[in-house]
Amino acid sequence: MASVYLKPGKEKRVLSGHPWVFASDIDHADRSSAAGNVVSVFSKKGTFLARAVYNPHSQISLRVLSHQDETIDAVFIRNRIQRAIDYRRQFADLQSCRLIHAEADGLPAVIVDSFGPVLSMQCLSLGMSRFEQVMVDTLVYIMSPMGIYERNDVSVRLLEGMEQSTGVLYGEVPDRVEMQENGIRFWVDVKAGQKTGFFLDQKENRAAIAPFVRNARVLDCFTHTGSFALHAAHYGASSVKGVDISDYACAQAQENASLNSMENVHFQTANVFDLLRNESQSGEQYDVVILDPPAFAKSKAKAESATKGYKEINLRAMKLIRDGGYLVTCSCSHHMLPALFKDMLLQAANDAKVRLMQVEFRGQGRDHPTLPAAPETQYLKCGIYRIDK
Repeated sequence: MASVYLKPGKEKRVLSGHPWVFASDIDHADRSSAAGNVVSVFSKKGTFLARAVYNPHSQISLRVLSHQDETIDAVFIRNRIQRAIDYRRQFADLQSCRLIHAEADGLPAVIVDSFGPVLSMQCLSLGMSRFEQVMVDTLVYIMSPMGIYERNDVSVRLLEGMEQSTGVLYGEVPDRVEMQENGIRFWVDVKAGQKTGFFLDQKENRAAIAPFVRNARVLDCFTHTGSFALHAAHYGASSVKGVDISDYACAQAQENASLNSMENVHFQTANVFDLLRNESQSGEQYDVVILDPPAFAKSKAKAESATKGYKEINLRAMKLIRDGGYLVTCSCSHHMLPALFKDMLLQAANDAKVRLMQVEFRGQGRDHPTLPAAPETQYLKCGIYRIDK
């Protein structure tokens, strides 16, 4: 097996459990170390550190598979997949669940989401793509899906020297499938929906709003296909308005509401920043406002400007909430660290002249586990706050 050696001192990151080694940390590699191969990783002094997939053309040149001196083959991959699914059997509905969460499950850059009878799969690493058929065969054996669809239409694949692609990997995959989340029915566009088709990472957070939305007038901002809005209605809200800038998203959300015979939910196409400002100026009041925006900070360099955007929408939302009402506010950018997010909320509350009481501060669901050694895996923040005026 080919070997890659790290620069002096760079082994500390691997020993701490972080699954990535950057190109700048590598001292040299054997001439036989080809892109996409599994290699042995050594410290500069020759101490064995890990087995990893290697790609010298990527900034993340090594993605760790194991810290043991063991063979990485089809049996290894099958065991990792079985382990990941067995973990989720303990608490999750496997028909509405992330089955494989990349590095956290020891299968770097591999994502598999389950939507009813269909699985949606992403493989964003050249090295892991070598095991694609093994992964598909294993998922078919364990889950018996109707079909598996690849959603490799992600630009990060270009950084790995891979082409973007979509298509059926197994069986039959309709244009959309029906899935249930927390007892609510949703249409999922597996082939063209954002990411893998649906955002499963908020599933437990959407359930957490139940005590706060009963008999409430709710505003759901950045509603996308209506997931938070429909949960609010399901848990007893008197009325729900969902807002999104996309006509297509609002149409999908309305169709999901109809699928559940929810007549007290309606959707409006609008720029959320403009809507919050206009409704604040007109004196509108809500019992609950939900903010689940896309990632404003897609790089560390943009964190400062993103913070201003987060502050603006949260400040305006706080002004729209009646005394004793609730703000459910989220960020899915890992560059917006929890401490920075909370500080932003405090600044927004001070400017809005309200007092925040933190009810809960949550992350992504248990089917999206994190690695304490890799802060990047903790990306989702979801805070529930009471607003006192």
